[in-house]
Amino acid sequence: MQYTIEEQVALIERGAVDVISREDLIKKLKKSQETGVPLRVKAGFDPTAPDLHLGHTVLIQKLKHFQDLGHEVLFLIGDFTGMIGDPTGKSETRKPLTREDVARNAETYKEQIFKILDPAKTKVMFNSEWLSKLSSHDFIRLASQLTVARMLEREDFRERYENQRPISIHEFLYPLIQGYDSVAMQADVELGGTDQLFNVLMGRDLQRTWGQEPQVVITMPLLEGLDGVNKMSKSLGNYIGITDSADDIYGKVLSISDELMFRYYDLLSDLSADDITAFKSGIQNGTIHPKDVKMKLARELTARFYGQDEAARAEENFERVFKKHDLPEDIPVVEVSCEERTIWLPRLLTLSGMVSGTGEGRRMISQNAVSVNGEKVDDVECQISVGEELLLRVGKRKFCKVHFS
Repeated sequence: MQYTIEEQVALIERGAVDVISREDLIKKLKKSQETGVPLRVKAGFDPTAPDLHLGHTVLIQKLKHFQDLGHEVLFLIGDFTGMIGDPTGKSETRKPLTREDVARNAETYKEQIFKILDPAKTKVMFNSEWLSKLSSHDFIRLASQLTVARMLEREDFRERYENQRPISIHEFLYPLIQGYDSVAMQADVELGGTDQLFNVLMGRDLQRTWGQEPQVVITMPLLEGLDGVNKMSKSLGNYIGITDSADDIYGKVLSISDELMFRYYDLLSDLSADDITAFKSGIQNGTIHPKDVKMKLARELTARFYGQDEAARAEENFERVFKKHDLPEDIPVVEVSCEERTIWLPRLLTLSGMVSGTGEGRRMISQNAVSVNGEKVDDVECQISVGEELLLRVGKRKFCKVHFS
């Protein structure tokens, strides 16, 4: 399908915060259309953790938009920069990753992104390919492109400097190296989160220095998590992981507020802007129930990672558990070895894989989120008798049957 320049710009700008500059973007799109040469669209990801969540997929979804328009996606895995540690938004020096961490996480990233992007139209690149070849002379030339005063314009660096918290010299290299990636990749467009604006603008500056046409910079907002307030984050527990089960993805999406639902639609859905506007109008005039719109979003996002059949099954499971108050199908059975006559409930939750540790177990119990055989438990010191099969439930969606051995 041939898209007009206006249609391309509308899709590219959907959900974006900054487009620097719109005029440059239009020029590049016109040139691409006239020559038949697709734009080279870059987004970089440091492999700092093995699993991605929906917050990460905001950029990946925008890459997909470019891909749908016929442009070339350059998915950059920062295996070299990951060993430096991105200082963006950090109040202290970030611990660098080891080569083993980087390699392991990078492979996981590659598996996950192709649930959204077309692998045949995606070029996965690693910045160690060119950065590891730079000489000390090259790094000195690179460092000469920026003053300390300019670097301290960055909010996170300025705050650390003013509060007398240390800034390591190697952290100043990070935005320079990220900018040099754009030179090496000859990027036409770079995507980044709003917190990356300083870094991605660096690419424009360095491309000019190296005699290249500067890239267009597009920033996307940081997606709010399930609480609707804080940025989606695993450390805050307000995330939807793309490796979460189909049941969890579906149920978590349904748990978001009606207001946040349309934020997710704008940033994550494949539906057209016109369709989303129609949903908003339908809710406002009372012809559409908000839950129906939210269920459609939950089905779409679950199907993206698990397929339509699993999304339909997750929806049926949700209806069974939360409307009819039945148990879900296929409750996992876990064998727990215990030689004592009783076992501390937080430890049982940990051994059965329902929580990550006894600390989380205590927290979930204190939040009245744990049931044993259908009965709520609020005593964090509760001891469970070892013997018969138990049915454990944590939160709204986690179930397991425990067999003792």
